[in-house]
Amino acid sequence: MNSSYLNFKDKHILVVGDVMLDRYWHGGTSRISPEAPVQVVKVSNIEDRPGGAANVALGLAKLGVAVTLIGVVGKDENAEVLSRCLEAEGVRCRFVYSDRLPTITKLRVMSRHQQLIRLDFEEREDSLSQNDAVAAMVKECLPNTDAVIYSDYAKGCLADVQTLIQLSNDAKVPSFIDPKGDDFSIYKGATLVKPNLLEFENIVGKCHSVKELEEKAKALREQFGWKALLVTRGEDGLILLSDNKAPFSLATAAKEVFDVTGAGDTVVAVLTAVYVTSQRFIDAVEYANQAAGYVVGKLGTASINAEQLDAIMYQRNRTTNFGVLSPEKVLEQIKLAQISGEKVVFTNGCFDILHPGHVAYMKQAKALGDRLIVAVNTDASVKRLKGEKRPINNLEHRMAVLEGIGAIDWVTWFDEDTPKEIIEALSPDVLVKGGDYTIESIVGAEHVLSHGGEVKVLTFVDGYSTTSIIEKANL
Repeated sequence: MNSSYLNFKDKHILVVGDVMLDRYWHGGTSRISPEAPVQVVKVSNIEDRPGGAANVALGLAKLGVAVTLIGVVGKDENAEVLSRCLEAEGVRCRFVYSDRLPTITKLRVMSRHQQLIRLDFEEREDSLSQNDAVAAMVKECLPNTDAVIYSDYAKGCLADVQTLIQLSNDAKVPSFIDPKGDDFSIYKGATLVKPNLLEFENIVGKCHSVKELEEKAKALREQFGWKALLVTRGEDGLILLSDNKAPFSLATAAKEVFDVTGAGDTVVAVLTAVYVTSQRFIDAVEYANQAAGYVVGKLGTASINAEQLDAIMYQRNRTTNFGVLSPEKVLEQIKLAQISGEKVVFTNGCFDILHPGHVAYMKQAKALGDRLIVAVNTDASVKRLKGEKRPINNLEHRMAVLEGIGAIDWVTWFDEDTPKEIIEALSPDVLVKGGDYTIESIVGAEHVLSHGGEVKVLTFVDGYSTTSIIEKANL
């Protein structure tokens, strides 16, 4: 995805949901209270931050998106504080004021970067009397909106979320849901729904494998008519189900988890902002994953701006998207390439001593598609195939040399005697083999052909052979 997609300034996103004020009291602790066996915190700093749906709106504003926020607050001082915090960052607040409910406030007492206690100030109604007022505001804002995020914290603002989704659909505005609760039927017809694993399993039951998770996710998406379902799995990454495409998985981008507060808000904010610019779920998920990895490394409710996100993605693309990758990482990149309409070519071999014939072969292979993968036999595999004196160069060295060939995008490895398993796992668009083969005799050909791919046989350049080089050198 081109970095120009990060210019969100002409986009307007509506956020609707449960807004709250996150208040932090910071101070040192040096003694125990004489009144009770508790620490005494000498408060030296008070910090107010938007929370809940308000944090989603703040995250969008940090990206440079034009944002309108609709939520229910009390007629109290905390509502004014929340409004000032948001307006200062460019968020347009359209609050519905309640005579009975206070502004939801979460007070955290912090010392030495540790949370000692959290105090929640809130009251709930089973049926929020402001439903009609919220719906009227949403309907008024939709004509000038590129997308709407419904951020549900089960506090009541989205008690009638199905009506709001229908309003979005009628206006042809995509709706992105950060869900809550044990009934996902209320989100029927949404564009994308983003539960975490706990929320997802609360609906479909425990998933004992990734395959089971993907099957249940597919069924749930189809049941409720969502264009996409994104399950966030913490340290296990993300899984996206969209349209009729194969499930797309991404490993977590987090290097160190310091505080997960607000990570879900960041994911849905970045996800929506990128989608309205690229119109591709795969781009949106990639960027959202990187943004989440960034904010969980920060203390408290954190945000990321467009420049930071652009820099992270540039560094990631520059350092990890090409070259030597594990089979699992290569699979991620293949899915991205294929969804982008790129044709992926696969070949394999020992490549013990690289010679000009190999280089010419790689160039021919790359010309058959957009991306070229080369899978290399491990040292143990080479020994089984070629004898105890082989390989001459170990796997790391062989892959490093291949990585330097400009025609090759990805280099990976396999330990089996044949590449059958890795071909079936990666499912390339084109399978290439060099030498005197018939298509029917090529390992993996049946799998590739059955998935609509192609199998090609290329002729090696005459005069070059790894075996003859070794014999001449008396190795």
